[in-house]
Amino acid sequence: MGGIKAIFSVTETSKMIQSEIIEQYGPRESMDYDVVIVGAGPAGLSAAIRLKQLANSAGKELSVIVLEKGSEPGAHILSGAIMDPVALTELIPNWKELGAPLNQAVTEDQFLFLSENSSLKTPSWMLPKCFNNHGNYIISLGNFTRWLAQQAEALGVEIFPGFAATEVLFNSDGSVKGVATGNMGLGKDGQPTSNFQLGMELLGKYTLFAEGARGQLGRSLISAFKLDHDRAAQSYGIGIKELWEIDPKLHKAGLAVHSAGWPLKSDTYGGSFLYHMENNQVAVGFVVGLDYTNPWLSPFEEFQKFKTHPGIKGYFEGGKRIGYGARAITAGGLTALPKTIFPGGALIGCEAGYLNASRIKGSHAAIKTGMLAAEAAFNALDKGRAHDELHEYPKAFESSWLYQELHKARNFKQWFKRGRLVGTLMTGVEQFLLRGHFPWTLHNTKTDHKCLKPMNECQQISYPKPDGKLTFDRLSSVFISNTNHEENQPAHLTLKNISTPVQINLAIYGGPEARYCPAGVYEYITDQNNESRLQINAQNCVHCKTCDIKDPTQNIIWVAPEGGGGPTYANM
Repeated sequence: MGGIKAIFSVTETSKMIQSEIIEQYGPRESMDYDVVIVGAGPAGLSAAIRLKQLANSAGKELSVIVLEKGSEPGAHILSGAIMDPVALTELIPNWKELGAPLNQAVTEDQFLFLSENSSLKTPSWMLPKCFNNHGNYIISLGNFTRWLAQQAEALGVEIFPGFAATEVLFNSDGSVKGVATGNMGLGKDGQPTSNFQLGMELLGKYTLFAEGARGQLGRSLISAFKLDHDRAAQSYGIGIKELWEIDPKLHKAGLAVHSAGWPLKSDTYGGSFLYHMENNQVAVGFVVGLDYTNPWLSPFEEFQKFKTHPGIKGYFEGGKRIGYGARAITAGGLTALPKTIFPGGALIGCEAGYLNASRIKGSHAAIKTGMLAAEAAFNALDKGRAHDELHEYPKAFESSWLYQELHKARNFKQWFKRGRLVGTLMTGVEQFLLRGHFPWTLHNTKTDHKCLKPMNECQQISYPKPDGKLTFDRLSSVFISNTNHEENQPAHLTLKNISTPVQINLAIYGGPEARYCPAGVYEYITDQNNESRLQINAQNCVHCKTCDIKDPTQNIIWVAPEGGGGPTYANM
């Protein structure tokens, strides 16, 4: 229990240790900017670019910094992905001439309903508009993010990769004044080592948060400012993805295949994607709604099982798996969108939850909301304002094409909470027949962590052993995600109460951590005294945030590790 006890003690004493460190080594260095942006993903970089565009057009100086916890922009970015270029065209009209990596247009859409041994292809004329990808591109969102970072830096944006923002800083009036980066060079006990570096304070007149789904600081801000008051409960999914090089004879450049059905039960939300990219590569992935009820279910194993379907496995014959990753996605839609502004800052992109689950797309929404927040911030700064609420941002969103798009899709996830049959039928009625103009709005009232049933009320699920050719285990998968963490650092996966995993999660739910984690971070071990304990292999963590969302007791807290740690996704 020693290792777990250390994790618990770090949680209990971290604030005290931090105060002692600052007293001994401080004060922290601080740097002032007009706008501080947390997260160098599509939302954060688009906001930075738009701020600089506006400043340059007005002939004004504007200082903008973007912090990124990954080793480089794009290192932690994971998505399918099919991009709708509508927002990118607004942000950078000449993106083609500038070499944006949108090279493979979608040439064909297929939607399959899978049973265990067969598939039913939906006629193209019956596909709702949300599954029509004409004019969209199959891309690596990580590579796109790297390109976007180059455009931002060319405009004078400062980007600090490898610096994880771990603390929100407040003014005396309660408004946000910036963020602090985490200390580096701390040992497992939280104490400074010989490589210690004190974190920095990045202070801005406005701070924009773009950490992605279930961001650490965004979560704390939503709680502190009660931004989700009177909003529907947010809902998430876990997306698991592999990148394959396949036989050129089996490759169909531009083909986009989506499916629903097997191997998931009809009461579990989820489905697959299979995108034929350029260079004989295929991105294949599986999304499982984290509102599933059976604690024996393993999203990772369901994905591996999906690839064995007779209509799917043929694509991978003679192929080679070259990439793996996982990431939680927001799926609650418009009704679960929190208030996105607070004194001194705003939430943008998937940090707030702008993803359109019906289209399985969020990058265009991230770009657009980054732009809208940037425009509101620039106008406020131009008037000499600072640290107040950017009311112009949500107003602009409500007047935008993005609001109209999300409003039409507002019931999508809620329909599927009633089962696959109801979800399919009502989505068809709402999206195909009514074009999104449904007269009623459905609201989700139950958070994902409350959805698990006790293990004795559910049927156990048996999964086949991986063959190492088409199906794989977690550890070999994590290996090709290029995940790495400095070993001698405080654990970034912490427990509020050390006894909860065994006394509640294991006893009542059968230890679901070991199944919902796609990276083998959590495992229950029985010692020589026949006592069980939870072992946390934090070095395996791919930063998907699933544990932070699905833990039935909300006892697990995910915090950012030392900057630069985690996966380094290539072409994902």
